[in-house]
Amino acid sequence: MKARLACADSFDLHFQRERGRLRFKALVCGLLTAAAIGCAALPTRAQDKAAKNAPVETVAPEEKPAPYDDRLARLSEIMGAVHYLRNLCVAGGEPEWRDAIQKLIDSETANEPKRKARMIAAYNRGYRSFASVYTTCTPAAATAEENYRNEGATLAVEIASRFGN
Repeated sequence: MKARLACADSFDLHFQRERGRLRFKALVCGLLTAAAIGCAALPTRAQDKAAKNAPVETVAPEEKPAPYDDRLARLSEIMGAVHYLRNLCVAGGEPEWRDAIQKLIDSETANEPKRKARMIAAYNRGYRSFASVYTTCTPAAATAEENYRNEGATLAVEIASRFGN
């Protein structure tokens, strides 16, 4: 009987050791699983932080050309030419041509940088085209200025009457 108890105690002790090992293994497996899940989530969190810190890219609204953009660019070019010629031929100069085109550009192209750049380029093209030819006021420069003013007035009336409110 004593042998049986010793055998049972030995078995019980062996069983307890095995149970302890199994619990330890289960605990280690659980910790490893939790660590693996936690590590898998880390890159996502890092990406989330990077996304939060990254600058937000705003998409500019698509610029649709107005049906009168070509005429408006021509008017801008004419105003550039007239501005140069008037300042060349009038003693005190006339800054109102430059101010007028600036107001027109600002009102027409408020949130459209590409349209604004095209209108400014047209104005500068008109200004520079005469700056490269005339350095003093000549009768031809005065005639050109008058012709451009007439064309500009006609074009402004046409744009306003055809496309205005």
